[in-house]
Amino acid sequence: MDLLNILAFSSAMFLLAITPGPGVFATISRGLASGFSHAAILVAGLVLGDIIFLLLAIYGLNAIASILGELFVLVKYLGGAYLIYLGYKILTSKEEKTNVDAVKELSWKKNFMTGLIITLANPKVILFYLGFLPTFMNLQTLTLSDIFIVCLLVILVLGSVMLTYAYSASGAKKLFKSKKAKRKMNLAAGSVMITAGGALIIKA
Repeated sequence: MDLLNILAFSSAMFLLAITPGPGVFATISRGLASGFSHAAILVAGLVLGDIIFLLLAIYGLNAIASILGELFVLVKYLGGAYLIYLGYKILTSKEEKTNVDAVKELSWKKNFMTGLIITLANPKVILFYLGFLPTFMNLQTLTLSDIFIVCLLVILVLGSVMLTYAYSASGAKKLFKSKKAKRKMNLAAGSVMITAGGALIIKA
């Protein structure tokens, strides 16, 4: 890959990453409800999901992608239902507690899997890469170093954007100290998480 292709690909990835979707909604919600560290683990899961789809697209595993696509329908609904459940737990949390215990106490594994499920539940991601990558590179002639660069760009661009969302949301959370303000924050975080789940289920 030459520098021009790298810049073009990075710019396109940036525009894709900042577009609101289930991943953005879930990241913001987790940042609002549980802080930056929890949201950052979720972001790691999101990024891994993209890398998995990216590699499938690069290696031209269209047949496997089609087969997995059938299974992703089930994953999509389960993932959406799980996000809606988390949103409900946030909405029904008690304001006198410093945070949403049910969400905050999730292990790093559960936070990570939540992010991974959000991406894997959306087969449109691999379709995007299948149609997107050939615009910037010849998939038949990519070397291992090219593939490493592409993966690194996805990690850096997508990760940076999502972590920025997470940091901004966690920063806003710290501004609210009173019980009434915490209730409003929980309502916002819960609503955003439910929206993420609903978007995951509704998107074809």
